Amino acid sequence: MTPDVVALLRAELGDRVDTSPAALESARADKSGHASAGSPLAVVHAASVDDVRAVLRIATATRTPVVPRGAGTGLAGGANTGRGEISLSLRGMDRLVEVRPDDLLAVVEPGILNAELNALLEPHGVWWAPDPASRAISTVGGNIATGAGGLLCAKYGVVRDAVLGVDLVLADGRLLHLGHRSVKGVTGLDLTSLVIGSEGILGVVVGATLKLRRLVAGERVTLTALFDDVRTAAVASAAVTASGIQPAIMELMDATSLAAVHRLLSMPAPPAGAAQLTIQTDGPVAADEARAIAEVLRGAGGQVAVAVDDAEGETLLAVRRALHPAMETLGTTLIEDVSVPRSALPAMFDAIARIERRFGLNIPTVAHAGDGNLHPNFVFDGPDVPAVVWDAAEELFRAALDLGGTLTGEHGVGVLKRRWLADELGDDQWRLQRDIARVFDPLGILNPGKVFAI
Repeated sequence: MTPDVVALLRAELGDRVDTSPAALESARADKSGHASAGSPLAVVHAASVDDVRAVLRIATATRTPVVPRGAGTGLAGGANTGRGEISLSLRGMDRLVEVRPDDLLAVVEPGILNAELNALLEPHGVWWAPDPASRAISTVGGNIATGAGGLLCAKYGVVRDAVLGVDLVLADGRLLHLGHRSVKGVTGLDLTSLVIGSEGILGVVVGATLKLRRLVAGERVTLTALFDDVRTAAVASAAVTASGIQPAIMELMDATSLAAVHRLLSMPAPPAGAAQLTIQTDGPVAADEARAIAEVLRGAGGQVAVAVDDAEGETLLAVRRALHPAMETLGTTLIEDVSVPRSALPAMFDAIARIERRFGLNIPTVAHAGDGNLHPNFVFDGPDVPAVVWDAAEELFRAALDLGGTLTGEHGVGVLKRRWLADELGDDQWRLQRDIARVFDPLGILNPGKVFAI
């Protein structure tokens, strides 16, 4: 007899089990535009570690798949929940549990938003560095699940550099405390780093010990530079990197993305074909670094403008942060994510231009130019990704790999890139990674069908 999973969940968790049509429909999709086939059995709004453990014990006993979920802002379909599955929402577990400025660490629950966390940390004189462009809507747990990066990682590192430990609930409900609170710690295998970026296939992150930084002393200086075309802007960004100056932020927007954001924000249209670099320096020598960077940019053909104060600087950065809503005004968008060595950025933009011509597509692209992470956007009509877009995307992925890059810098594999994973890893490493996942989750009930194609 098939067990009534929803009844078992309700008996244990009461009204935290949501089967309303709106909740089930929302859990099917993330911001990627991809949705799972069918609807989940239920959405469980976990409020505590005990809730999570209860769900996973029931799931193991009934062999029911579970998909962990944060804010649903992912871009690879990694948190999408389908037919016969439980959507386990961690969004309600959003407490800042502990702050230790003396040890430069904080303990948090996974549902806390990036921006909210830093607002709570600021009075203590500390901050957490990872800053996805979606910081106002993305959760720390989601950052950990995908190994997120963002605007500041060229100078301050990615999520893996900013997490000391995680609390992980395994598929059978056991709770593990991985990592440490000390700066150093090399006892045994580094399971914390293994969990970061694992997209929920190893366990459910229910807490994290984060590595903090002191608030940056000194000023911030923001500048922009317009270039005639995106390749020239990419060459300029590589020149900044080669100069040895390390800006906190260096973002590149091509002509189509820049024009779309200007329309969305009711700003004057940029020159036709123009691409833009937005750069911010920080710290005691921010002004000197900004002046030196401006000289590099002018030498590369850029028209440089420097913000007069922090408020104007935030306005300039708001242009970059508005990229995703701007793309949505153009149609349905598949937002992709590849990374290449920073010196290869111009070559990667050349490859994108070739792919546009070959497939008759326009692929608006932005880049975290400070670390070589590009986000090509495929815009199309209708809910389903056309075959020509996937063909073009495959060629784009292979171009990134040929340049020494990777399929994903920060969005993760999810469902959208699993078919190409073995192309980057090779068959032996692909099998080894899949086998490691089965050690953590022998029944294969955690986020099934994500990352690995089988």
